[in-house]
Amino acid sequence: MDLKWLLLQPNVVFKMKNPVFSKIFILLLVVILGSCSARKYLNTARTSYEIGEYYHAIEKYRKAYRSQKLADEKADIAFHIAESYYELSDFAKAVVWYKNAIKRNSSDPKCMLHYADCLRSTQKYDEAITWYQTYLGVKPDDQYAKNGLEACKTVKNWLDNPNRYMVNIVKEINSKDNDFCPVFVGGRDNEIIFTSTREVVTGKRKSNITGTRFADLFTSKFEVQKQKWGKPTLLEENELINTASDEGAATLSDRGDQMIFTRCRYDKTKDLGAELFSANQSRGEWSEPTLLEVVGDSLIAAHPSLSPDGTALYFVSDRPGGYGGKDIWMAAEKGGGVYDKPVNLGPEINTPGDEMFPFIHENGDLYFSSDYHLGIGGLDIFKARKNEKGKWTVENMKAPINSPGDDFAMTFIKGEVEKGLFSSNRKGSRSDDIYSFYLPPKVFNATGEVFNKETDQKIDGAMIRIIGTDGTNLKMRADGGRFQLKLKPETDYVFAAFKDGYLNDKVRTSTIGLDDSKEFRFTFKLSPTDEPIKVNNINYATGSYQITEESKVALDSVVQLLVLNPTITIELMAHTDHIGSDQFNSDLSQKRAQSVVDYLISKGITAGRLVAKGYGETWPKKITKTLAKQYDFLKRNDELTEEFILKLTPEQQEIAKGLNRRTEFRILSNDFHE
Repeated sequence: MDLKWLLLQPNVVFKMKNPVFSKIFILLLVVILGSCSARKYLNTARTSYEIGEYYHAIEKYRKAYRSQKLADEKADIAFHIAESYYELSDFAKAVVWYKNAIKRNSSDPKCMLHYADCLRSTQKYDEAITWYQTYLGVKPDDQYAKNGLEACKTVKNWLDNPNRYMVNIVKEINSKDNDFCPVFVGGRDNEIIFTSTREVVTGKRKSNITGTRFADLFTSKFEVQKQKWGKPTLLEENELINTASDEGAATLSDRGDQMIFTRCRYDKTKDLGAELFSANQSRGEWSEPTLLEVVGDSLIAAHPSLSPDGTALYFVSDRPGGYGGKDIWMAAEKGGGVYDKPVNLGPEINTPGDEMFPFIHENGDLYFSSDYHLGIGGLDIFKARKNEKGKWTVENMKAPINSPGDDFAMTFIKGEVEKGLFSSNRKGSRSDDIYSFYLPPKVFNATGEVFNKETDQKIDGAMIRIIGTDGTNLKMRADGGRFQLKLKPETDYVFAAFKDGYLNDKVRTSTIGLDDSKEFRFTFKLSPTDEPIKVNNINYATGSYQITEESKVALDSVVQLLVLNPTITIELMAHTDHIGSDQFNSDLSQKRAQSVVDYLISKGITAGRLVAKGYGETWPKKITKTLAKQYDFLKRNDELTEEFILKLTPEQQEIAKGLNRRTEFRILSNDFHE
């Protein structure tokens, strides 16, 4: 039956006299028309999808999906609806349709991969891991999937432990529509230009890709008295900058008198793509924009960023010679607004995915967004810095700058304080919104206490010397045995405590490489020079004078003390318990003292600063306040003579004899010079 003929003969249906036959015929006609209509929706949906009109593609695919006549093609339709939502970064809706397509046995492996991506972006990490692994079972060499799998195992920690950045939505700038790509005028914090699709745009045409209105450039000034941004207004209303076409993603010269921006010109007959235009401002008026020829016949030239000195233009393009997707390129200015042939920033920056929204900081760092480098989900913001060899080192900005949604278009205020704006469609956003960020300065506070090592009492009036690699060189008094000061970031420090009648003590610390603020606490224990100083943990085999390996660690602390106090000479004093003859103990203690001296000399201590003396059992240990606290059967000033020890229990006797078997040193003089 010729449907075209039937449609051209409307009276045929009404002339049929058999009512049953008429109903059957009408029903058949409806089915045929419905089938043709569903096929038409599917064909037009495919056309829209192929040219990137994802918003229209979703609408047409969904109509085709509802047709029972296309049941065999529903897996493919569901997949392409999911892909369209994926391209529009609507990951929550994409998840539903990918799941539908997989349930209907979609044959495209990309369905599993992008399903895993969307699960990751909606923070369903365990499920995402399963689907990345399933996909890698089919495509084991896919680096993008490997990155996604690694991200699932890594980024949860980033979200649970955000860094020091403080992020807040800027409500007074944002609307219910898309607001994004802010840039500060002249790098100052009192005026911005940004892109928006809000209702008051110049043109009312909507994008077939996203379904949103074509964007315009808007401006807002910061109201100091109200401490908030003023109501945004169109950058200009003479339709020079803002036109019926799609404008956005601008960059400004250092003085704010030149602007380069993106424009997607509208033409019913063909897609003109994204192009870069330049305009100058004089006395508050913008000149007629001129097209910048930087990419030739490429479809895309967008997201410009001028270097602070204006000599280089960074932008995004899909021109040949890239690494896949959209890449970041750089063109050097030759003069008069003419640029050299663009140079790709290379594989450290650009990947098989999309790298977009570059921003060049005044210190030379590059900030950009990527959907391929290891990230939390969607687009993440990355920081790139050139090393000494000119190679870029890329790092993820992590949470809270990045989120499971799209995060992009970071821009900074000039100055030492790290703050500015960026764009995001994270949870809590109505669409693409503008957020502020601020990195509080790292604060490093140091506090210290100075104690008498023998009595554990604070020493009042000790002096503290602080030397830092940043040039710090100061002295301060530890009143009441305490001191405090602030340290500077990225600095190595040496603290030395000293007071007459005590040996010096020293500690080293550093703030280099610390990502967060930190409280430093130091304890100095100064040994008084008028009492013998015990060296703990010096052990010998029974009846031997050979130093054990464990004892060398303790003796190394004596080496450090002698280095720290270079003018003192000391007597090394070895003692034994009362077991054995007096002569044997005297000889043994002398050999032990000499062993210690020999070890110190081997470590570089001048022999003239060391005297070895063995005292055998002739100098029993006198109990200090600290030892009395440690052993409840001993009291302060008890002297561990043989007579005293024999009155103790066998177990207590062993402890007492161990206290007598000791190595000590005492200061002989404090005026030694090489």
